[in-house]
Amino acid sequence: MAGIGGSKRENTGSGDFGKKVGLFEANVVAINPTIEEFKDILGMELKEDSKAVEYLGETKDGNNYLRVDIWLEELKNKDKFKVSFFLEDKERENKDGTKNQYVNNVGMCSWAADENDLADWFKKDRDYRIAYVGEEDFYNFLRTWLCELDYRKATTTLEIEWKKLMKGNVKQLKDEINGEWCGPVGALATIIVKERDGESKEYQGIYNKAFLYGGGLKQFRLVDYGNRKTIDNLKNKKPKELKAHEKFVVNVVGEYGCKDYYILKDLQDYNTDDNLVASDAFISEDGDDY
Repeated sequence: MAGIGGSKRENTGSGDFGKKVGLFEANVVAINPTIEEFKDILGMELKEDSKAVEYLGETKDGNNYLRVDIWLEELKNKDKFKVSFFLEDKERENKDGTKNQYVNNVGMCSWAADENDLADWFKKDRDYRIAYVGEEDFYNFLRTWLCELDYRKATTTLEIEWKKLMKGNVKQLKDEINGEWCGPVGALATIIVKERDGESKEYQGIYNKAFLYGGGLKQFRLVDYGNRKTIDNLKNKKPKELKAHEKFVVNVVGEYGCKDYYILKDLQDYNTDDNLVASDAFISEDGDDY
């Protein structure tokens, strides 16, 4: 049965503002807000027919999709940022159709040609199914946000009911805002450059393929992770040897990582002159398929 709950982890140890770039910590304050919530929570006045609250749609292939807009409020200055996830009612498979992606009931994903090939760590004591397009990034965010859940315990579940979700029902997610399982999220503010009407236009973005647990940003004040030598050293490590914030770096700088302008430093005002390599390149949805 779909749901969110289980054992609590033991402690062992875009609004109306200028564009920003860099790393920041934030709380989730709204998910797919209504017009009223835009006003009451985000302080934004929308028209009654605003497309900002049209979250459901259909792809060119005729599949239903849901856009999940998650609004983050930065802890220090209370600036608000929107990170979006696109969920498509289509089972995810690799490019040549030889493998499917699977997701278990704590939001972990794995690829296999057949479910019998799935590793024990993925399916032991867990329900699982074939994943839909967009679920991997979506659940990666949820696992980071709902960080007080102990995902090692068999009693823990993180499973959003798909049929309800694809009808636009996000109540299960909204109920977790300020709940007992949630914590601050570390995110990366980026600048998206797109060609519009023959000229380049810049937009505020948030990288949606990797996030940091609260407190993880302090590591970036100790080490310059924008340094090429440091990055190369991380890439030469085995995945099991990487710490959580190092995995984040490898994800961002990797071949299928962030294609927009970013800096791996604390959040700061964006200066157009710093963005020397403006590009309209996009992040491939199929980048990590294998």
